[in-house]
Amino acid sequence: MHATVPAQPDFESRAFLQAHVAQTLAFYERHAWDPAGGFFHYLKDDGTVYNRGHRHLVSATRWVFNACMAHRQTGQVQWHDWAVHALAHLERFCVKAGPQAGLYVWTLQDGVVEDARIMAYGQAFVLLAYSHAHAVSLCSAADVALAFDRMGDAFYRAADRAYADELSAEGVLSDYRGQNANMHMCEACLAAYASTGEARYLNRAQSLIERFAFDLAAQANGLVWEHYRSDWSIDWDYNRDKPGDIFKPWGFQTGHQTEWAKLLLIAHQHAPGARYLQRAIELQQAAWQHGWDAEHGGLIYGFAPDRVPCDSDKYFWVQAESLASAWRLWRTTGEAVFRDQYHQLWAWSWQHLVDHRYGAWFRIVGNDGRKLEDTKSPAGKVDYHTMGACWDVMEVGV
Repeated sequence: MHATVPAQPDFESRAFLQAHVAQTLAFYERHAWDPAGGFFHYLKDDGTVYNRGHRHLVSATRWVFNACMAHRQTGQVQWHDWAVHALAHLERFCVKAGPQAGLYVWTLQDGVVEDARIMAYGQAFVLLAYSHAHAVSLCSAADVALAFDRMGDAFYRAADRAYADELSAEGVLSDYRGQNANMHMCEACLAAYASTGEARYLNRAQSLIERFAFDLAAQANGLVWEHYRSDWSIDWDYNRDKPGDIFKPWGFQTGHQTEWAKLLLIAHQHAPGARYLQRAIELQQAAWQHGWDAEHGGLIYGFAPDRVPCDSDKYFWVQAESLASAWRLWRTTGEAVFRDQYHQLWAWSWQHLVDHRYGAWFRIVGNDGRKLEDTKSPAGKVDYHTMGACWDVMEVGV
């Protein structure tokens, strides 16, 4: 049975945001720590571990982010200890010898490499992890640089102004190209710049913004498409039968339009420019126009090139990233429409996605808010998006 939904708090209150993060962290504090190393990556709604031996690179990197941010925000020693624990576990994914040395494999099973592919998406999160570890003095700027350079050696193509996507275990580069890894590399570069102050990270983030939020978006009717061929021509058919795929879904992703809006605004904060602000507004408004469910509320997962919904389920991260971008736009422009979006997203999420019984957020619900599964935190989730959104709102100012 579900807990009664409490009355809505003041979503603009720093005290509320801090308490909400604390409650989310408490869920993981009770259930996620693995004394043998790292964290359990598969938790049901009540915290029951349903796969003890499997580890995913994305969860491992995001745990470094969560613990470092929790330590920075609270000053509590326990989160410093969790960050040390998380960083040590992340290194279990690192290839130590051979041509892939310094890169990180995709999954482990019982401490042994299971999926040896090298994914640019995962490498981007390695850079994000080390950038935040450097911010709390757990690694050096040289460690951040190594993660950036190794990602570049493996995947960056200067002529394309973009990163490729996947290396096989044998070192063969896939022909697939995608925006998702590049978006998260932009995020990681912005974090690396904030952590180290080194201009090359901001320059790379700005270059990725120009490539994806401007150049390639212009070829996709002004929005960010997910999938490309090796020459960076748009592949409209890739995963057409998988609009709900976790990492490579078909369709325009509502939450990726708003994530790019957030990244544009962070870059704008570092180096103000009217183009970035205007593009962020356009992407946010397009996501709202085509992704907001007028009948049930909340933002849908994805919509087709003709703007018809292709996956109307409601995912936790879409709402979280979009409320963060809405708040940044409100604070930057003063336009009330974005403040309204922030409150609408929080209100819907409070009603349908926040687990008021056990803590943290549900991963996915139906378009009308009904529960679809009981896996609170499968691989990759760890509430990095939800806590990250709260921290981002507090950083901008409430």
